[in-house]
Amino acid sequence: MDRSYPRSRKLVPMVAMAAAAALTLAGCSSSSGGKESEEGGANASAGKANTPRMTVALVTHQSPGDTFWDIVRKGAEAAAAKDNIKLIYSADPNAGNQANLVQNAIDQKVDGIAITLAKPDALKDVVGKAKAQNIPVVGLNSGVSEWQKLGLMEFFGQDETVAGEALGKRLNEAGAKKAVCVIQEQGNIGLTQRCDGVKKTFEGTTETLNVNGTDMPSVKSTITAKLKTDKDIDYVVALGAPFALTAAQSVDEAGSKAKVATFDLNKELTGAISKGDIEFAVDQQPYLQGYLAIDSLWLYKNNGNYMGGGEAPVLTGPAFVDKTNVEKIDAFAAKGTR
Repeated sequence: MDRSYPRSRKLVPMVAMAAAAALTLAGCSSSSGGKESEEGGANASAGKANTPRMTVALVTHQSPGDTFWDIVRKGAEAAAAKDNIKLIYSADPNAGNQANLVQNAIDQKVDGIAITLAKPDALKDVVGKAKAQNIPVVGLNSGVSEWQKLGLMEFFGQDETVAGEALGKRLNEAGAKKAVCVIQEQGNIGLTQRCDGVKKTFEGTTETLNVNGTDMPSVKSTITAKLKTDKDIDYVVALGAPFALTAAQSVDEAGSKAKVATFDLNKELTGAISKGDIEFAVDQQPYLQGYLAIDSLWLYKNNGNYMGGGEAPVLTGPAFVDKTNVEKIDAFAAKGTR
């Protein structure tokens, strides 16, 4: 089949997709990922497509221990199991190393590649190499403002600026006056866009605090120190579930009255919302991002489909999770799919 990208694309309105992603198709449990490539979904048999076997690479910027990516990967594995796809997962938070992993996938002559664009400039050349080999490339999670510039076929995720703006408005509703936005990875374009979005709509004062997300004790001590020296902070905005849970500990240690809000979920985070330790979370549905990215490559190869017409991203968020709806989400989070 000719896998070259469509030559012309008409403008289409931005769409928000809902996938018929049957959770029972998740054939393999997810691990923390890492530099080594691994195959997922190999044990699933029910509901598998009868189309020829495909090989697809999913290459992310996952840091070791970041549970968010376990959820992305479970969605990808479910789609791979359904679509008769051999899924090769690899990850590295270093942008240069991530580019090398994409090159490895090209060298393996995979049928498609799904990538995150946390630091898009570092991936520009290798994406061009994939396209030169007629390997379709789609983006997910990070890079909603950059995917078209790099020539990706589709993108699945949330607009991080819009998500940040929504959180800023929520802070206004809560009567917050001063917030600190904690960035766990400097240079990550999506995290920067989140904090910038908060600043755009929040009527109070916003500061940015950079921490080393690969060293959680350091994250805790840095946030604690900030709260001890600035008693006016009444909200800590975390950009990931593990960091929000750590921020809640920092609030206690600092004797601060600040509340904690965050982006993203995991099963521990939903429990913290129920208990009142975390006020709310912005959910971008990472399972859906992984599922749609892999499924889209199967659809493109087998039916020539490309979602969003190549002009609009497929949005998976943002949506708020708080005490009013956390019970509905908690059961899915416990299974590692929300």
